Amino acid sequence: MKIAAITFRLYAPWVHSLKEKRSIVKSLIAKLQNRYHVSAAEIDEQDTHQIIVIGVAAIVPHNAMADSLMEDISLFVEENTDAEIIDEEREIR
Repeated sequence: MKIAAITFRLYAPWVHSLKEKRSIVKSLIAKLQNRYHVSAAEIDEQDTHQIIVIGVAAIVPHNAMADSLMEDISLFVEENTDAEIIDEEREIR
């Protein structure tokens, strides 16, 4: 068993309040959880309006599946938000 973890740092220049940010974060996290059955949460920069940091983790049977899942999730995030991905960190433990 392996743990696949991926962290996204997104930039949303049009967000001017924490309420706007929260709606974007909640929507993206819900979509990730529903589609991939993973754990997802906002993990940093909660008080910064335009920066969104989301962590996603899943338990997978082997490295190949971890790589495949992380690639799918990365593409999904890119397609399902208008925010720009400014950083992405992947880890398999």
